[in-house]
Amino acid sequence: MQKTLKVLKPRSDQLLFLPLGGAGEIGMNLNLYGHDGKWLMVDLGVTFGNETTPGIDVIMPDPTFIEDNKQDLAGLLLTHAHEDHLGAVPYLWPRLKCPIYATPFTAAVLQRKFEQEGIKDASITIVPMRSQFKIGPFQIELVTITHSIPEPNAVILRTALGTILHTGDWKIDPSPVIGDITDEKTLKSLAGQDVLALVGDSTNALVPGHSSSESDLYQSLYQLGQELPHRMVVTCFASNVARLKTIMQVATSLNRKVALVGRSLWRIYDAAVETGYLHDLPKPMDEEEVQRTPRQKLLMICTGSQGESRSALSRIVHGTHANIKLEQGDGVIFSSRVIPGNEQDIHHLQDALVRLGVRVISDRDAFVHVSGHPAQDELTTMYQWVRPKLAIPVHGEERHMRAHAELARNCQVPKAVPAHNGQVIEIAPRHGEIIDQVPVGRWALDGNRLISMSDKIVKDRWQMAQDGLITITIVVDDLGWMIADPSVQAIGFSRHNEQPAFVLPLTKLVRSNIENMSPLPISSVNKLTHTKESLTHLVRRYIKKNIEKYPLIDINVIKIL
Repeated sequence: MQKTLKVLKPRSDQLLFLPLGGAGEIGMNLNLYGHDGKWLMVDLGVTFGNETTPGIDVIMPDPTFIEDNKQDLAGLLLTHAHEDHLGAVPYLWPRLKCPIYATPFTAAVLQRKFEQEGIKDASITIVPMRSQFKIGPFQIELVTITHSIPEPNAVILRTALGTILHTGDWKIDPSPVIGDITDEKTLKSLAGQDVLALVGDSTNALVPGHSSSESDLYQSLYQLGQELPHRMVVTCFASNVARLKTIMQVATSLNRKVALVGRSLWRIYDAAVETGYLHDLPKPMDEEEVQRTPRQKLLMICTGSQGESRSALSRIVHGTHANIKLEQGDGVIFSSRVIPGNEQDIHHLQDALVRLGVRVISDRDAFVHVSGHPAQDELTTMYQWVRPKLAIPVHGEERHMRAHAELARNCQVPKAVPAHNGQVIEIAPRHGEIIDQVPVGRWALDGNRLISMSDKIVKDRWQMAQDGLITITIVVDDLGWMIADPSVQAIGFSRHNEQPAFVLPLTKLVRSNIENMSPLPISSVNKLTHTKESLTHLVRRYIKKNIEKYPLIDINVIKIL
């Protein structure tokens, strides 16, 4: 992971916007605002690996640009506690060491993440909802909005050059299950304040109409529960505290006991209770109590709505969970949307449930989920309230952001510029002009270390997953003469009973070529590397010709003294 060594210091007569993640994709939000020599970071999130990233669970934006400019980083402001907005903080904050600002629930969630990672020197400034405070040259005002988690905030950024509204994730929910309704009055007041730009959520810009209210879900989930005679399982995003409350209320009405299954659910639950949420509901059971509860009296809330292999639901389905199992006649409700890229994992998990005789219910079958993001009518309402001069769509894939930009233009916004990661957009004085491009990328959490997604490690894993691995070991004496036949192993693409027919000819081919080269130039690193490369090309041509595969090839030369 190389340094960019690019220094970009915003001038006092400039107001800049620079996304390093979350623009052109859903997840990994990292937004930078620059003014008067300082940068303000808004959110620092993750996305998650899938079948295309073997061994990688967590992916985050490459922060190298702002790390190189961290002397000018005034602080990190978190809009809310979803993983795609704060999940990268425990991994990347040690590189930045900047002040952190968050409301109480978000701070409680983040503090638990710091404790899990053993970080003790991070200080979080807890700011109240609707508060006003200063970070560097930016005067901040938090605006209450509705979303699928406690304490979501839009952010008004006021500077000497003008005002920006950063919406964060939002919707207009007239009857939220947790928290207050959207602060319509404050948002409408912005129309008279000459807002330079609205930087906004594009997730549902292709969805017509208005999103449903979280409170609408109760009746549907209750009716489904009446149809399930045995264990009732609901899987959802762990951070959706409003959904947790709805499900727990349904359980009470159905006279079922609630169990939370999955560590992330308990972390969120504890943070919610600590900050004054969910205190009016009975405390859920832990996993061990589940075994003593009759099937018809149980409702389990599980992690695993996206088919994650290490989630509680996946372990239950595959029989590796220590305390819980599912049986024929049980029912599982997927109360969440499918994050793009997770479709195959979810389908595999649902198929495995069906094979167990479990009834699977998703949003294709019933009303079991509402989105936390604005559909087209809500976007239109926001533009009517705020009336910005410039729209900058973020938080969406290309098609979402383009649809958002078109909607903004139809709302009489003079200019709309979909943002892309790495683009430096000048909001003032050149209104919406792209003035620079900084390097961007993705980092992955690989075990307990960070690596670049462009690293050879990631590419090698993908190649092995797709086409297998050939390992060739050559043993030579101290002069470079081969003293035994090469050892050839084919892993991941040749069945055991096919190994002799495939490996023996390949072994003979390698041996004859080594004999023609002997003795091998073991004393010269450059010549030995060239020899290995020649053998690699030879083996690759042989495999392509015979079975049309492109395995990873690893050649080792061992010298016996």
